[in-house]
Amino acid sequence: MKVPRSSGLAALVPFLSLIGHAASINLTVATSGGNSSSSTPIGIMFEDINHSGDGGIHGQLLRNNGFQGDDQNLTAYAAIGSASLAVDSSTPLNSAITHSLAVTVPSDATGEAGFSNEGYWGIPVVAATYNTSFWFKGDFSGALTLRLVGASSGTVFGSASVDVTGSADDWTYVQTTALESNATAPDGNNVWEVVWEDASAVAGKTVWFDLVALYPPTFKNRPNGLDPRIAEVLDQLGGGFLRFPGGNNLEGESEDNRWKWNETIGPVEERPGRQGDWTYPNTDWLGLIEYLEWAEDMNLFNILGVWAGLALNSGGNTPLTGDALQPYIDDVLNELEFLLGDSSTTYGAQRVALGYSEPFPIPYVEIGNEDNLSGGCDSYPERFQRFHDAIKAAYPDIIIIASTNNADCLPSPFPEGAWQDYHTYSARDDLVGQFNLWDNWNRSIPIFVGEYANRDSDEQQWPYLAGAVSEAVFLIGVERNSDVIRLAAYAPTLQHVNGTQWVPDFVSYDASPTGVVKSTSYYVEQIFAANHGDTTREVTSDTAFGPVYWSATADSSSGAYYVKLANYGADVQSVSVSIEGATGSAATTTLTGGETDANTLEAPDTVVPVSGSVEAADGVFTLELPAWSVVVLSTA
Repeated sequence: MKVPRSSGLAALVPFLSLIGHAASINLTVATSGGNSSSSTPIGIMFEDINHSGDGGIHGQLLRNNGFQGDDQNLTAYAAIGSASLAVDSSTPLNSAITHSLAVTVPSDATGEAGFSNEGYWGIPVVAATYNTSFWFKGDFSGALTLRLVGASSGTVFGSASVDVTGSADDWTYVQTTALESNATAPDGNNVWEVVWEDASAVAGKTVWFDLVALYPPTFKNRPNGLDPRIAEVLDQLGGGFLRFPGGNNLEGESEDNRWKWNETIGPVEERPGRQGDWTYPNTDWLGLIEYLEWAEDMNLFNILGVWAGLALNSGGNTPLTGDALQPYIDDVLNELEFLLGDSSTTYGAQRVALGYSEPFPIPYVEIGNEDNLSGGCDSYPERFQRFHDAIKAAYPDIIIIASTNNADCLPSPFPEGAWQDYHTYSARDDLVGQFNLWDNWNRSIPIFVGEYANRDSDEQQWPYLAGAVSEAVFLIGVERNSDVIRLAAYAPTLQHVNGTQWVPDFVSYDASPTGVVKSTSYYVEQIFAANHGDTTREVTSDTAFGPVYWSATADSSSGAYYVKLANYGADVQSVSVSIEGATGSAATTTLTGGETDANTLEAPDTVVPVSGSVEAADGVFTLELPAWSVVVLSTA
């Protein structure tokens, strides 16, 4: 069924003059008819970029803890007292973790000796009990002191003594929850320390350490879980899905360096990690199971990305085709068997052995990532079709998503029931210009807007209000076509401000306990996610679109209406919304401010939603839309 359109003068006029309108805009929302609308249109696109996994949402706070990736060095470590440090490849923890930290104490040492780790440009210290652990090897038995300390202030926020018994021949695992911080640090300039208070106990010796780890209380108290500072913000978004593990970080710089699901499961000491695609190593402690638990804990459904024969080609690689694809098709089927199979299957039994007796729900699988780029277009029709056919033969209920909507890069005919993925990073006027992009789209091919954002330039550090309003206009266009545009996600989702490869970003943070910023773009998605019905309703108008844009949905069970409005202009606009039979008051949520206002670490609450209400007069709600604003009216 074709999506309802606004009638009369409501043809798209994307770039009207931003001079104020003298007359009001009169909208009438239909109380019947319409198209079925996606019930969970907003979600999360995740890949480890900008230290969004390691150093971000993953709860483990110490950096470079397994010396993984291409360049092994002492990043984040510092010696304490008379100790000296070195990265050692001759004393590996095991075949997966092949380097360790050698801590050597001179024979005449006195006083304290040991080492510190500064985490990811600091450690957020809160008043809480920390779970800390490490492996060590060496001829030492006795007491070690673990501390959380202000790097500049010297303030000891927490300290614990642990008795250990070591061996020169074998590695010993040490874990304790005795490290408790008695206060919240004022900033993130803190370190974690391992100290011999009397260095003479190890004078003249070398002791090796590996996989040092420090966790605050995690989101939903999951072992190896998420950092609640960031996870709670994403949970508050109210989204419907999680797409993982990327993104470019799925593809790898080479075939061998792709994201490998089977190397991200099981005990963390058995995960070798890899050099990620965004300049830094990935530990893969945030692995396949952890992604699925993340989705479960936030009530999100899974969109699983799988490798499809295309690496990023920085080394001159070419996509795999023909019979060379078969091992990787088999690998995807093995992954799906691991997630969906019962204990009678080879890989399902592996999952059960890890403690997960029930399968994980996998309703969607996306084949590759942006295969219209990196030299992947010409070969993608074959590659997509082969992966699609193999997955559908084994799991006919899974919906398959192509990683592009570029027809030149897709098989023809396109498989019935499959979806296509559309990405856009656009200057704000260009994003507004895409408002009507889907109005005449083939309704038989559903679209997943897997990545979108206002991006005026690669120097744009923060999402800002007018850019967020342009995103709202784009999303209103998506909602008007939500019979075919099923899901949408801003990207990138997370950014550590000290380790950034891409700006702007949805949620930003530093290492301070309260240093998490919800962007203007975040608030647009949050209020859109909280206000949607299951049916898109036609809206008629006496005015063309621009600078005001609108859409409406209704909830068939409650009878509530949700009207979304965006004023992409510098003048106040008067709008009346008529809903036959509406009485009493409706709730409003308004996001507005100065055109270039942004939420930053220094001013995180510059632009925030404001709640209000408006009374109906004979079924008509009259509103004033501030300049550069997003307003949602809800009769719920």
